[in-house]
Amino acid sequence: MNRNRIFTRDEVHHIVAENEQRRSKLLTLDVIRWCDLPWPMLRKPETPEDITLGGIDGYVRNPYHPEQGRSERDRVKDHIKYWHPDRFETKLLPRVPEEEQEMVKTGAGIVARTLNELMSSVG
Repeated sequence: MNRNRIFTRDEVHHIVAENEQRRSKLLTLDVIRWCDLPWPMLRKPETPEDITLGGIDGYVRNPYHPEQGRSERDRVKDHIKYWHPDRFETKLLPRVPEEEQEMVKTGAGIVARTLNELMSSVG
């Protein structure tokens, strides 16, 4: 797949809806794996190294994002709350299998730091 291709409005809407479903489903899962998490990116990361500022920015502030009625700042804030380490490490990480915990914790940490960096650049 061409990593530089631009996603259509329908594709962005589908990915965002899929992530919302993943968020809801996490509440019911006894075991959470890397692939179950609603990573805030259009291309799902396979490793923590795949999580980038550009990837997260391209998801949260995408011009086709279905929540265009909300400010970019509010969208970033919502993601910061969801990925905040205190919340993530107490509510979700304990349900991640031990063999994936380090990778998931690292990925979530990158997401949280990147979202905070994004927050400083939105109006």
